[in-house]
Amino acid sequence: MAVPEKDNQPGKEIADPENEVGELVGRLTEPGELEPAERRRLLGRLAQALAAGAKRARATGAGRGRWLADVFLNIAPRIPIRDLQTLSEHHHGLTGEALADDLVRTAQKATTAVGAIGGALAAAQFAAPPLLLSAPAQLVAETIVVAAIEVKLLAELHEVYGVRVQGSGTQRAFAFTSAWAKQRGVDPLAPGSVTLALGAATKTALRNRLMRTLGRHLTTLGPFLTGAVAGGALNRIATKKLGDAIRQDLRGKLPPVPQRDELTD
Repeated sequence: MAVPEKDNQPGKEIADPENEVGELVGRLTEPGELEPAERRRLLGRLAQALAAGAKRARATGAGRGRWLADVFLNIAPRIPIRDLQTLSEHHHGLTGEALADDLVRTAQKATTAVGAIGGALAAAQFAAPPLLLSAPAQLVAETIVVAAIEVKLLAELHEVYGVRVQGSGTQRAFAFTSAWAKQRGVDPLAPGSVTLALGAATKTALRNRLMRTLGRHLTTLGPFLTGAVAGGALNRIATKKLGDAIRQDLRGKLPPVPQRDELTD
């Protein structure tokens, strides 16, 4: 992958942490596999950018959960979501349940890789388990990227199952983020399913979900190899559980299949 020119300019990598976070998360969730060294480099840069943002948040008295939710809402519209045709092309022409299976497997592979790197980086600094509010920046970065991968999976499963969510790109991104926070599919027929996606209840659910995900990643702190293994395994299990839940939910939202006599009318 070509490295943008700005990457080579000293002092410029985290000059604007908010834009930096959005750019890096977008690159870490793009279709296709990243080389381990490149994924590790991008996660390291993301941790730096998040640390800069967290420092500013602490200065303003913002809580960790609220700050995490604000960061994620800022980058959600930049998560790359593919339409059904593109998904099928990228997955060797698969459709339907076979395509959904492949999407979940791919997402599991991605979150496993992120968890292994995040767990290893955090475990390398292992001395004593930190308090939640002083969690290593690497684990905060892992939390953000895993959430983005899972929101992407959730959104693309909606494409596979034909459950179309209307609205602008930003509105749809917030609707999918809200659905991830609540671990269920979007109901496009529910009043305000998109326009109410940024209500107080949704923001609270997002904050709680991100903090639970961060808490899960904190359990990977330990000797180097055990941290890496645990980080990957926990993410793989969680992503599979999410994929299964969303698929089951979306199957219940499919339009009814016309009966034979209706087709011949």
